[in-house]
Amino acid sequence: MLQESHTGQPPRLSIAITGSGGSGAVTTGSILLAAVARAGFYGLMTRSAGPQIRGGESAAMVRFGPTPVNAMDDRFDILVALDWLNISRFLDEIPLDGSSLILTDPAGGAVPPAILASGAQVVALPLKAMADAVAGGRLNMAALGAAGAMAGLPLAALEIEARATLGKKSASVADAAVACLQAGYAAAPGKPLVEIPGTERWNMSGNEASGLGALRGGIRFVAAYPITPATEMLEWLAPRLEKVGGGLLQAEDELASVNMIIGGSFGGVPSLTATSGPGLSLMMEGLGLAVASETPIVVANVMRGGPSTGIPTKSEQSDLNIALYGFHGDAPHLVLAATDIRDCVFTTQWAVRLAEHLQTVAIVLTDQALGQSRTICPPPAHFPEALPRLVAEVGDEPYRRYTLTESGVSPMALPGQAGGMYTADGLEHNPRGTPSSMAKDHLAQSEKRQRKLTDFDYGHYWAEISGAGPIALVTWGSATGAVVEAAERLTAAGQPTRAIALRLIAPLRHADLAQALAGAEAILVVEQNQGAQLFHYLHAEQALPAGARSLARPGPLPLRPGDIAAAALARPAASPNQEH
Repeated sequence: MLQESHTGQPPRLSIAITGSGGSGAVTTGSILLAAVARAGFYGLMTRSAGPQIRGGESAAMVRFGPTPVNAMDDRFDILVALDWLNISRFLDEIPLDGSSLILTDPAGGAVPPAILASGAQVVALPLKAMADAVAGGRLNMAALGAAGAMAGLPLAALEIEARATLGKKSASVADAAVACLQAGYAAAPGKPLVEIPGTERWNMSGNEASGLGALRGGIRFVAAYPITPATEMLEWLAPRLEKVGGGLLQAEDELASVNMIIGGSFGGVPSLTATSGPGLSLMMEGLGLAVASETPIVVANVMRGGPSTGIPTKSEQSDLNIALYGFHGDAPHLVLAATDIRDCVFTTQWAVRLAEHLQTVAIVLTDQALGQSRTICPPPAHFPEALPRLVAEVGDEPYRRYTLTESGVSPMALPGQAGGMYTADGLEHNPRGTPSSMAKDHLAQSEKRQRKLTDFDYGHYWAEISGAGPIALVTWGSATGAVVEAAERLTAAGQPTRAIALRLIAPLRHADLAQALAGAEAILVVEQNQGAQLFHYLHAEQALPAGARSLARPGPLPLRPGDIAAAALARPAASPNQEH
């Protein structure tokens, strides 16, 4: 069933599972992803839900293969329809073609005409009857067995992971699930794939990965208010912070949470909050206070469709502008973006270290497509450098909290240090911290806050660069996987292409980006938002040569590698330089 990829690399397979509320579509996808890892493959699972806050129809999309997977394909090989209720809400997210297969139970109703119009072949199996023949049987487990056989996965891998997931409920539930798996597996056509020798692989979501990165970076206090799609990061962190001597506090709102972490950091404890766009909007005044007082904090912003309440359960890279420009006044700070689920660990850890060392605000951008998706990946990398907070050694001389140092970073006293008292508030100040409205103090402190960020050596971590050639694709965040795959396809087709994914967006590394773009004859900036936010930011920073183009599309549909590759080869559009 696995088909040769567009790049000549080892083939990959894509499976979508849909169903109404209570059908178990996401659970089925989760077991399938775990079985993929058990069989020795890498994989990615994204999920989609309707507009309900809880319950309702859902879809799980799994892609797997013998090499790491960081993006969904242009099409799906298998659609598993547990039922046809509200399937129309997912039609655009699950593209099918004439070589796709649809697994369904005829007893569940006719295949909708819109699905049949794709030309996909229908594989009809009596899934409900198989489940009904088992005490406590579930249709989704029979469907999983059949889909596993069609995909060529070993039955044993499916059985082990079903028991691991459902055995937490009871042994009888797990036994029934396995019996349904076996029935579905035996009834479907398929040929087992060759299992790959086992190597260490991790199964994690982006929210879990961000939480791990925060712990690795040294975060020991978190205050936050729940919000989709960031809440799972908080749920993952809560018990684990306690194990390392830290703690998590649920605040009454986002305004309280940001001020709580400012207080925690002022007390010497590395602190973080997690939120999404509406919460980030409420935090802006507090973030300005942290910049002015040079109090290090980290904000993990898991983006969703906007504006306002927008589409809470879908993904969009639409918070870049507020992350860059939302502060009032001149408030230099860090903006970073993880390039994939595995990179959420590295980028969040790096952000914590940078915030602590540079005594500033770091905003880490992920989104629903990263935060709530799961990956089977190699163990995540550590950020290797310590970058500790510079703590003051207070002596007989009067303590000057905001002294003008060569690096722009001045030692920070901790509460209780004899002789280390200072004023930390939002007012402009002199080197002692005494509020001042004098022009010379404002100029000196503004320059200090800016210089410590722009002059710091961020090394090669500022971006992930792959490939080479006259075509350059520039991107950030969750669009990276599709962009890298598009570059690989173009290169395999005789159009050498490089991919540049920015991890550090602000401050922008002008010289590094110019070197990465050197020699490029065609430049396309790719992102998932309506306003081409990165494209215009780079133009405002005079970081793009004339002729650079934009491929900017809003969510919730993901960017597909094929669309990106086609846009890269298209003739330049007329002004404005933007393709939607």
